[in-house]
Amino acid sequence: MGGRFGAVVTAMVTPFRQDHSLDLDRAQELAAELLASGSDALVVAGSTGESPTLTHEEKLRLFRAVIEAAEGRGKVLCGTGTYSTAETIELSRGAEELGADGLLLVTPYYNKPPQRGLLEHFRLVAGAVDIPIIAYNIPGRTGIRIEHETLLRMAEVPNIVGVKDSTGDFQAISRLISEAPTDFEVYSGDDWATFGYVCLGAVGVISVAAHLVGDRIHRMIELIEAGDIPAARKLHEELTPLFNALFITSNPIPVKTALELVGRPVGPPRLPLVPATAEERARIHRALVDAGLV
Repeated sequence: MGGRFGAVVTAMVTPFRQDHSLDLDRAQELAAELLASGSDALVVAGSTGESPTLTHEEKLRLFRAVIEAAEGRGKVLCGTGTYSTAETIELSRGAEELGADGLLLVTPYYNKPPQRGLLEHFRLVAGAVDIPIIAYNIPGRTGIRIEHETLLRMAEVPNIVGVKDSTGDFQAISRLISEAPTDFEVYSGDDWATFGYVCLGAVGVISVAAHLVGDRIHRMIELIEAGDIPAARKLHEELTPLFNALFITSNPIPVKTALELVGRPVGPPRLPLVPATAEERARIHRALVDAGLV
């Protein structure tokens, strides 16, 4: 079931101490907790992991710690994408040397390359490493979308093995799944879209909510693949209020708050992200109560 990285991949938060320094001990604990509660694999230093405010050196230390903690328990994808191709290659090689199972590469952001620039970026990074790469298409954060034809050309590169899609565009996903090579895997990049994406042929989700309900998300995907759509839809409907609560403000502010509220604290976010307001905390708490988590 699922793709080469499983069906439920958790985009892991990066734990910080109260002084906002990296908490590698907690990162190792959290990795073990997640892999024991429904996650097949982890993404380290993705957007949920606050990659924009981690230094190059901190990312490598975090990769090393989580890869060590996950050994024999599950796979680790390292988030090495930046808006600089040269820096992305350097970080990707570093992750490969540390033993990463794969890379999650977000499209370059802010500088908005044309499609042929995107293609060149992904091809060069893929050529610099031997491990598999999942491209991350999230126009809402990056200001740029990998277009359909570009994705099909990326899929021809042997170690570009899939895409994490956060477009919410069901029509485009349906077309991509039917036209891409059969071994090119699509992961939903949004918890709310997982049910629909997997029904269309996606292999799973790269999830935020799996920090809290990984087992239930895994069960939902199993039910879809077994053909029990009504039971899967019921789980999707039960989890939707939690999915929504985790995105009432910029990710990962809500999920860090939720982990604190369920007694699994991971520290504050780093500026420019700020802790949740009292009103936001109350909404997150209500969703946790409804989901039976507190």
